[in-house]
Amino acid sequence: MTDPATRIVDTPEWRALKAHFEAIRDLHLRMLFAEQPNRGETMNLEVCDLYFDYSKNRLTPETIDLLVALARRAGVEQLRDAMFAGEKINVTEQRAVLHVALRSETNDEILVDGVNVVPEVHVVLNKMSVFCNRVRSGAWTGYTGKRIRNVVNVGIGGSDLGPRMATTALADFSDRSMTFRFVSNVDGTDFFEATRDLDPEETLFIIASKTFTTLETMTNARTARDWALAKLGDEAAVAKHFVAVSTNAAEVAKFGIDTANMFGFWDWVGGRYSYDSAIGLSLMVAIGPDAFRDMLAGFHAMDEHFKTAPIEANLPMILGLIGIWYNNFFGAETLAVLPYSQYLAHLPAYFQQLEMESNGKSVDREGNRVEWQTGAIVWGQPGTNGQHAYYQLIHQGTKLIPCDFIGFAQPNEVVGDHQDLLTANLLAQPEALAFGKTREEVEAEGVPAHQVAARVFEGNHPTNTIMATKLTPNVLGQLIALYEHKVFTQGAVWNINSFDQWGVELGKKLAQNIVPELSAVDESLPAHDSSTNTLIRRYRRLRSS
Repeated sequence: MTDPATRIVDTPEWRALKAHFEAIRDLHLRMLFAEQPNRGETMNLEVCDLYFDYSKNRLTPETIDLLVALARRAGVEQLRDAMFAGEKINVTEQRAVLHVALRSETNDEILVDGVNVVPEVHVVLNKMSVFCNRVRSGAWTGYTGKRIRNVVNVGIGGSDLGPRMATTALADFSDRSMTFRFVSNVDGTDFFEATRDLDPEETLFIIASKTFTTLETMTNARTARDWALAKLGDEAAVAKHFVAVSTNAAEVAKFGIDTANMFGFWDWVGGRYSYDSAIGLSLMVAIGPDAFRDMLAGFHAMDEHFKTAPIEANLPMILGLIGIWYNNFFGAETLAVLPYSQYLAHLPAYFQQLEMESNGKSVDREGNRVEWQTGAIVWGQPGTNGQHAYYQLIHQGTKLIPCDFIGFAQPNEVVGDHQDLLTANLLAQPEALAFGKTREEVEAEGVPAHQVAARVFEGNHPTNTIMATKLTPNVLGQLIALYEHKVFTQGAVWNINSFDQWGVELGKKLAQNIVPELSAVDESLPAHDSSTNTLIRRYRRLRSS
């Protein structure tokens, strides 16, 4: 394990990787496959229900050995063990990091300050289950006695992206007689569009805010309250149409929500790691408690693999180390996440927060500025849509963009031969990115001379492919846990704290100062720079006109 005083870039393991990179950096995947024709059979891992092919990467078995040695030197295993032991590895907030406890089994023991937190996790899960069964069965009714048919989750960040992503991903397992919407943006348009066709008498709002003071969430919550009471009239109706996911009982009660319908969670769960907690209440209403618990079992299975497998056979660690290879040695700055499933439409955005909020850091765990590149810029959308948008740049542009392809052998709903066509594209794109098309191959096709250069594909673009049989709650849990632990691995190697997010604070704080200045009637200048002052004055004029 690296001494904190020794920077990871100063270790023999980093220097060995650097020398190895210089030796193989120009090798083409065509050559690598020619020299090792069975790469596809050997460079893969199969864990739980996920098959991971990493053969189309610009690396050799020696690269993996060197990356494994780097992870071992960085102390990835020790930090992982400390996390599972409930140690306070979130060093700036002095908190444990225990999203793994959210999907623990009832007989597990995970201690925080000497207290086993697993029983209280299951108390909340059981409370959620009872509530969700009542809503789904119609036993819970609105204030006028009508059945709840619409659920609107009001949150932001992890309190929105997680349940939104998972509810869309598992739509095939949801109660199709119900409507599920999500409101996160303080832009009033978001609330308006989410509720414009809903009946307040049949609508339940889930307000997700740990402190119940988050500005955007509580602004939307108060708007939701006004919207509901405009028809329902009686303040007593709030208790039948609003529940809370929070830890602030006083504010919840002040809002008018019965604290018996408040579902808690803990400060050892970061927002972007929390949708498998009470933050996922809307998801549990959608898919039911049994499917939700099946999803948790998928999380747990990957957790156990991450906890016990050696680095060289540890899927999250290998995925994370491959990312470090491109980020820190090739200088790649982005990662494209490309799910070949429309159900996973929100997955790239979810991974965007997971990775960029976790590892978008420029100081190490000791507070020193890092001198190496950290978290990647994550982006993407489902295939095959992206193929008609930005794949042009990936194939023939000047940037190196590693890609993660994710697909399934069986569709959730069989529609003609669509799945075979979708999968053909899933398999063809990594092949095309790896091997491309040479000038000789283009010329042999009889392409006009003036087009030849433009139709050459250089190839040598790296990809991972993750395949499972079918998108189920259990498989979704495995997939999300895989990327959570991948992010952990990278943060551990970079010696950064992946579990705080101070970068979200400053802009929000300044916004609260600006709010009253936007409606000021005098011509006084706000205490900002000249650009911000000019924009405030212009906004005042445009708003008043």
